[in-house]
Amino acid sequence: MVVVGTEVEPLRALVGQHLGFSDWMLISQEQVDCFAAAIGDHQWIHVDPKRAADGPFGGTVVHGFLVLALTSRVLEQVLVAEGVRLKVNYGCDRVRFLAPVPVGSRIRAGVVLRGVQPLRRGVQLALSLRYQVEGSPTPVCVAQVLVHNYA
Repeated sequence: MVVVGTEVEPLRALVGQHLGFSDWMLISQEQVDCFAAAIGDHQWIHVDPKRAADGPFGGTVVHGFLVLALTSRVLEQVLVAEGVRLKVNYGCDRVRFLAPVPVGSRIRAGVVLRGVQPLRRGVQLALSLRYQVEGSPTPVCVAQVLVHNYA
């Protein structure tokens, strides 16, 4: 785990560096079904295992946005926020879903610090996340996200 705070200077030395990987996370059909209910996306490739078995992926696949929604969990596992009163997800600069994630897979993400900028009473972290399915070299999702840490 890498310590991040609210000051720009200590973080500049980390720009461009791989900060670590999250733990492997199993994505179950129950999680996919709950996510589908929460967002109203009940497409059969996500929620109908019987029909999806005959579909293009041979089974149900995880919503891309469910993978992206794991970003907060990933960052909690990779970054230790010291002296941070408030962390805010500021958004995404770019997200791509490059390959399907079969339900029942384990995924993790690696994190790279792309940049830091000062904020009033804090710092903006520009981070790249690269999600992968265990056993596959192809990334399933790449995302550039922005996080604000406030003192």
